[in-house]
Amino acid sequence: MILIVDDKPENIFSLKTILELHSFPTDTALSGEEALKKILRQSYALIILDVQMPGMDGFEVAEAISGYSKARDIPIIFLSAVNTDKKFITKGYSSGGMDYITKPIDPDILLLKVKTFYRLYEQNRELNRIQASLRSEIEFRKKVEGELQERAGELHSILESIPQIAFTTRADGKIEFVNEKWLKYAPSKNAFPLTHPDDINLAKQWEKTVASGQALELEVRVRRIDHEEYRFHLLRAIPIREGDTITKWVGTFTDIEDQKQAVRKKDEFISIASHELKTPLTTIKAYVQLLDRQIEDEDPNKLYVERALVQVNKLDDLIVDLLDLSRIESGKLKFNKKLFRFDTMLSNAIDMIRQTYPDYTLIRKGEADIELYGDEMRIEQVIINYLTNAVKYSPDNKEIHIEAYTTSDDRLFVRVRDFGIGIRKDHQSNIFSKFYRVEESANRFQGLGIGLYICAEIIRRHEGEYGVESEPGEGAVFYFSVPMTDGPLLRPAQAVG
Repeated sequence: MILIVDDKPENIFSLKTILELHSFPTDTALSGEEALKKILRQSYALIILDVQMPGMDGFEVAEAISGYSKARDIPIIFLSAVNTDKKFITKGYSSGGMDYITKPIDPDILLLKVKTFYRLYEQNRELNRIQASLRSEIEFRKKVEGELQERAGELHSILESIPQIAFTTRADGKIEFVNEKWLKYAPSKNAFPLTHPDDINLAKQWEKTVASGQALELEVRVRRIDHEEYRFHLLRAIPIREGDTITKWVGTFTDIEDQKQAVRKKDEFISIASHELKTPLTTIKAYVQLLDRQIEDEDPNKLYVERALVQVNKLDDLIVDLLDLSRIESGKLKFNKKLFRFDTMLSNAIDMIRQTYPDYTLIRKGEADIELYGDEMRIEQVIINYLTNAVKYSPDNKEIHIEAYTTSDDRLFVRVRDFGIGIRKDHQSNIFSKFYRVEESANRFQGLGIGLYICAEIIRRHEGEYGVESEPGEGAVFYFSVPMTDGPLLRPAQAVG
């Protein structure tokens, strides 16, 4: 808005008319005193000020305006019909004026000057807004940086207090902080701890981890700088994100050597115990089978012998699983891979389950009449385990579906579906882990939780994939797939002479 100050209403009217015709909003004052009151209450882009006024003249008004912090930067154009000599003009500028217009007023000159000052006012206002915004941004950044430094200090204090080797890195993976324990294992603050020659290269693995943006969990052997003994440590590193952006990484090395030794001793015990139990159990099983054959069907004792044989077979299966587990842990689980007729093996496995569980209906789907290259006994072990679990965990629904089919990319898929109790989503990722059992069913259904772990290892050794799909109360689908070209080229079973 433009303020017009003149003691003559006719002058104000003419100026107001010219400016408003060109869309400039105006305000007016008939004296210097009135103008000062309005300036205190209102912000103006420009003041057109008459010099010759009774009471306070234009120079006095301009000097008074220059004393107001709120108004001192408002440009002033003086209007005068007399005293246009150099001294008079100099006085106008020294009073705070920015320009001069003489009466009678030339409308074109007036508009040119008003447009210039108005544009400068708008630009100055925008610059002030930007400056205020920048100042606010700077203050905000300082506040955030202070908070980040405080949080970083707290994090560093925590990392210093924990017993693990700990570190943080920037988003690009460059180490920025290590605790004191780090320096007992690493040659410098910028290098990773010394690892066993047979273990993975930590520097290269770290580059891959940072590039992937995914958390890292890795068992690795490291040693103190002043020791020769390597100890197993669990390296965990997680990215710290702000929104979708990684800002830093935090990692720890936790000594797990004692736990590894305990697991190793446990595995040794399981292996020894399983072997020691296998021999007498085989003898007991042979005697019970012999006794079962000799007892007549009408003999009431035959029922008890048959029940004893069922329990002996369960114990035998358990020991076999424990032996397989021991061989897996020691890397001695042997595989005898060769071409075999998959369809024949699958039919035999299904018949075995039908005979063992005559109350259940097994429905076979799909076509997979091929010769597969793999360990026939181990693949059959996986299928029987899947079917046995389907029976065990669906006591109220006696129907089980098994589907086998091949795909265009030369893979064999096998799926076993039951309609039993199902598995919650949060348990499915661990269902193939060693000794893992779902809490809700642990008391209701017997087992050690190693069958699926062994199945997973068998499928892995066949370069295959495995998994489960399930909803609680709606049953489960356990599946696996293996490549058919891992070894001699596959061919249809009918082609075998």
